[in-house]
Amino acid sequence: MNVDLYDFELPERLIAQTPLADRAASRLLTLNKATGEIGHHHFPHILDELRPGDTLVLNDTRVLPARLFGVKEDTGAKAEVLLLKNLSGDQWETLVKPGKKLKKGSVIVFGDELKAVVEEEGEMGSRVLSFSYSGIFNEILDRLGQMPLPPYIKEKLDDKERYQTVYARHEGSAAAPTAGLHFTEELLEAIRAKGVTIAFVTLHVGLGTFRPMSVDRVEDHVMHEEYYILPQETADILNETRERGGRVIAVGTTSARTLETVAGKCEGGKIVKSSGWTGIFIYPGYTFRLVDALITNFHLPKSTLVMLVSALAGREHIMNAYREAVRREYRFFSFGDAMFIY
Repeated sequence: MNVDLYDFELPERLIAQTPLADRAASRLLTLNKATGEIGHHHFPHILDELRPGDTLVLNDTRVLPARLFGVKEDTGAKAEVLLLKNLSGDQWETLVKPGKKLKKGSVIVFGDELKAVVEEEGEMGSRVLSFSYSGIFNEILDRLGQMPLPPYIKEKLDDKERYQTVYARHEGSAAAPTAGLHFTEELLEAIRAKGVTIAFVTLHVGLGTFRPMSVDRVEDHVMHEEYYILPQETADILNETRERGGRVIAVGTTSARTLETVAGKCEGGKIVKSSGWTGIFIYPGYTFRLVDALITNFHLPKSTLVMLVSALAGREHIMNAYREAVRREYRFFSFGDAMFIY
């Protein structure tokens, strides 16, 4: 299957650069995956789309202020580091700039309290760094680090919490699970009051979010693994939801990938608690085992995320919905508008 099948024209002006002041002010496009019917609403309308007995699954990961700016110790040249994954102790998988100049053994200095040594070199700017410091690493990171906004967002984010969901709990992501940015505490309470159960999984978003596809055939792409946790409480809720005939609705592709990873491990049986690394790549031809519906943002052309939503709703329905979203000037990607596929 050719990657170009998932290309579409996206005017740059539609890539949202800043979040809306009101989280719930986003627009919402609804898509019936069976018929292709499209509706246009504002995000609080999601309450009308949910039914008593449904379960909404949220990814409660919290974004690290993982972008660090320093200099090479020997030359004073500027260096940028993005923390992706804690490997062990003070050793991290990272992306660095400029990659060509940060070779094995290079030392990067971040002010007076943090230093890193390049221990391993990978492709496309990936490096394993070992950090040394005095004090507590997370406190230093809070002081020195900036939020790791995607590269297409040019404007600085003054309020760090605006790149966190209101339910973010477990720190460890290099990017936000952005479908959840639309929810407010008030909307979540209204959803619970309607008889919809809310459950949580954790998937720490990593390198895959920042890596474009570099192959021509979809099947040749390899996803980067990310760490997930599905607790027993959530497993119990999911089993109860299926037994009563309710829908499992994933908020975001990260929640969907976590749910489908665990469902695959359970091989059609009852869902049980699970944790580990997942590199699941969902594209058309995939049969969903657990996810019935999905709340998601609008994704970039030829991305793995467009392929995931196409697997759920069908490529023709998705491409048609995206053309309609472009025509009506919906805002795309991290700080953009939302879509409900049901």
